[in-house]
Amino acid sequence: MAGVSARTVSNVVNGFQHVSPATRERVQRALDELGYEMNAAARSLKSGRTGMVALVVSELHAPYFAELADAVVRGAGRRSLTVLVEVTEGSRERELKVLEGGRNHLADGALVSPVALREEDFRPRRDFPLVLLGESRLATVFDHVGLDNVAATQAAVNHLIDIGRTNIAAVGWNRALPAAVMRKDAFLATLGRVGLRPHSVVETADWERHTGASAVETVLTASGPRIPDAIFAFNDTLAVGALRALSHHGIKVPSEVAVVGIDNIDEAAYTTPSLTSIAPDLEVLADDALALLEDQITRRREGGRPLPPRQRWTPFRLVVRESTLG
Repeated sequence: MAGVSARTVSNVVNGFQHVSPATRERVQRALDELGYEMNAAARSLKSGRTGMVALVVSELHAPYFAELADAVVRGAGRRSLTVLVEVTEGSRERELKVLEGGRNHLADGALVSPVALREEDFRPRRDFPLVLLGESRLATVFDHVGLDNVAATQAAVNHLIDIGRTNIAAVGWNRALPAAVMRKDAFLATLGRVGLRPHSVVETADWERHTGASAVETVLTASGPRIPDAIFAFNDTLAVGALRALSHHGIKVPSEVAVVGIDNIDEAAYTTPSLTSIAPDLEVLADDALALLEDQITRRREGGRPLPPRQRWTPFRLVVRESTLG
């Protein structure tokens, strides 16, 4: 119908640039009129690729992971990729099933945010294209894209110090979470550089809203009259819970206690008061991770040697809102 070869149609469909504008327009008009849809199975047989990548996360009900998945799906769409989402609930067995079977047989590679996996778990699939997201003990072994937890924590805590807070509590310590370990260490180091001691560092089982509320209850109960003048929550969902607990006790934010979190989830702009937070650029994170993954997929298909593990830090900014203003 377009009067061109199958190769030219393929070049147009796949977005190759070496097609004249007039030919591209003629082919596209024919595609539209015929209602043509690409046969994904046939394309996979020809190219050796499925055009699908897996996103493996521990949960989706947490706002951060939902917003991360949204950014990955958008970024994949710009690359004509389809995203398969796997939720593992932090189970090592389920994370292993994803790597050693499951739907990854349908995927060309995976973006993985592991919680329970260890380095030896990856050895059977070392040839499988894989990029780690977020903080992980495996970040020196595989390509990794994530937030610089030390720099992010420094920015959050220095903001509290800059507004005059000197008796700061931290909420979210959990030795099983690599990000929590780094944020705790950076919190203590940042205070130490200006000669301050922490009010307290509260351990939590997870990073949920109810956990943040319970942690603040613990802080207030143990503090007596000496409550902290600021709370650094290791993520925004903890901070949302902290705001609720402070409100329940009639403690004014920020005049009595300032609160800051990390992630800048959508909810942060709509809490009362709105939450000051560290905002990682999830669009850049997704694009960087997909670019690294596509590079691995191409190298594997072409028989190239894998590169040493690559690290990409995601840019972030401090978004100052009502919880630290006033």
